[in-house]
Amino acid sequence: MSQFFSDHSKVSLGVAIGVGVVAVTAAGYFYKKKLDNSPPKRWRRVGELSDLIVYPIKSCGPIRASELKCTVLGVEEGHLRDRVFMIITPEGQFITARTHPKCVQIQPRFEGDKMILSAPGMLDIDVDVKRLYEQKPMRAVVWGEAVDAVECGEEVARWISRFLLSEDIGMRLVFYPASFPTREVREKNRGFPDLTRVDSGALHDATSFMMINEASVAELNTRLKDSVTPLQFRPNFLVKGPTTAFEEDSWKWVKVGDVIFRNVKLCGRCIFTNINPETGLRHPDGQPLKTLKSYRVVPNAGESPILGIHLGVRIPGKVSMGDAVYVGEK
Repeated sequence: MSQFFSDHSKVSLGVAIGVGVVAVTAAGYFYKKKLDNSPPKRWRRVGELSDLIVYPIKSCGPIRASELKCTVLGVEEGHLRDRVFMIITPEGQFITARTHPKCVQIQPRFEGDKMILSAPGMLDIDVDVKRLYEQKPMRAVVWGEAVDAVECGEEVARWISRFLLSEDIGMRLVFYPASFPTREVREKNRGFPDLTRVDSGALHDATSFMMINEASVAELNTRLKDSVTPLQFRPNFLVKGPTTAFEEDSWKWVKVGDVIFRNVKLCGRCIFTNINPETGLRHPDGQPLKTLKSYRVVPNAGESPILGIHLGVRIPGKVSMGDAVYVGEK
């Protein structure tokens, strides 16, 4: 697999140019292959952006932001990028909170070039992010697809192993240094025609962006004994406003700030939703997934219940808290 590095990595000019060519070619694909993939001329306001969230480490704690850039790889601002770090086994297989719920209690924050990690009962530890761009990548695997990733070192590997396993070995932390998606679309998602490899993100499960409507979470809570928060579904964008529950299912195009997105796939939900993001504990009755399965399995969207939409960026730019959210009308 080709190695695509960001501007401040030690990559040759030829490779950097190659990334640009691939990006331009991919962008052209959206508008030349399908007439339905040209952005609409008319837009209808449906609400505003009420939360803007980044998850630097896959399956770990969130960082809220007031403004972020939206690139083909996801939301970012400097070293703060969405799902570019990942916990793996020594064999290179990725780990998530599905099997290790305590992952959600690992909380990153950024100070200059350092990412600092906190967790209950642990002393803080930092990772020099800038240095990672200078390291030789290794191979890791995300949902069966190989990616180039950089080892973050023995010290943080030991820290994570102690927190998750109470052992000195068994887990490692890796970093995705590329500035462009390098994976194919997951096999289970290849039946969704608007979803392309350009939307596959860094180390994301499906796409670079996910949006939820506040009204949908509120409606779900009317059916639950123990209410949930949007963080249980790990969105990048939360929308509030005059929208009805699950209205987002039908939004083909979404505009926030100066960014235009395509709804490429409805977001199927798994056991991850049953984990309390603060305590790292699973709900004893399998909620809210159990309830979602009872009424939110949508035709032609797979076997998992739906809450939220996966987005692919079509016109990059910036988004800010409070930005109006529009949907396209043709």
